[in-house]
Amino acid sequence: MERIVIALGGNALQQSGKPATAEAQLEVVENTAEYIADIIEKGYEVILAHGNGPQVGRIVIQNETAGNVTPAMPFDVCGAMSQGMIGYHIQQGLGKVLKGRGSARQAVTIVTQVVVDSKDPKFKDPSKPVGPFYTEAEAKAIAAEKGYTMKEDAGRGWRRVVASPLPVEIVEIDAVKCLVENGFVTIAVGGGGVPVIRDGFGDLVGTAAVIDKDLASEKLAEDLDADSLVILTAVEKVSINYNKPDQKNLDVLSVADAKRYIQEGHFAPGSMLPKIEAALKFVESKPGRKTIITSLDKAVEALEGKAGTILK
Repeated sequence: MERIVIALGGNALQQSGKPATAEAQLEVVENTAEYIADIIEKGYEVILAHGNGPQVGRIVIQNETAGNVTPAMPFDVCGAMSQGMIGYHIQQGLGKVLKGRGSARQAVTIVTQVVVDSKDPKFKDPSKPVGPFYTEAEAKAIAAEKGYTMKEDAGRGWRRVVASPLPVEIVEIDAVKCLVENGFVTIAVGGGGVPVIRDGFGDLVGTAAVIDKDLASEKLAEDLDADSLVILTAVEKVSINYNKPDQKNLDVLSVADAKRYIQEGHFAPGSMLPKIEAALKFVESKPGRKTIITSLDKAVEALEGKAGTILK
């Protein structure tokens, strides 16, 4: 059985134009679960990871807005809350779909801590978008009022950005392995995992950041000795010259070409760049490993080599 780690993008959890309600998110997740169930039925051993950018941003806003009623929770706790919420919805959605197909498989979520280096330079250069999109004027007003760092996000609008340090260690990896090896569809490193650092005594302490979910998924795939890393996003294929008249979609991407395209600036830091970096890291970690980048609806075809972009 081929073991694959699937990193679910934001479009697999929340649909543009729909309200950001629990009911709307669950509806989208149930649709996503149909595609995941298709993959499971093909005989793959599936481990799921997911993003949390919009969700954790909204949880932070909810906490801050209600701060005069009840104390606001720190950013790392909000990250843990988003893991639990999204994992719960995936468990419900996937459980419903699998049951409808006559499968007794269960999905289970581990609220996962991921160790980062307190000296990571990315703490000084916030880059990870969280929360909703704003116009430039709205973003500048929020930055002036709250001191947030706001940046334009790949032509889609302005968002708050926070530090995105690199994942070093998945704390609960042994528990993840146990669940996977006993047949559970395991959901881990949600939102990149809750970022923690080790203090002078070696104890874990939460820190204000969001780890990139693609890089955390890559770390998870390495630790589980997965055969493939599947990164699902809003587009079917990786492109160079994206959104330009000479846009070129890529079926296969070599390691050398991927590195060259990164140097040439083809991949946006807030969107495709971390996916390519994660893909490269996984492919180079051990001979025979491959990464597939594609859209949710093309995932099965991509695994069969009929869609998406493969890096190997």
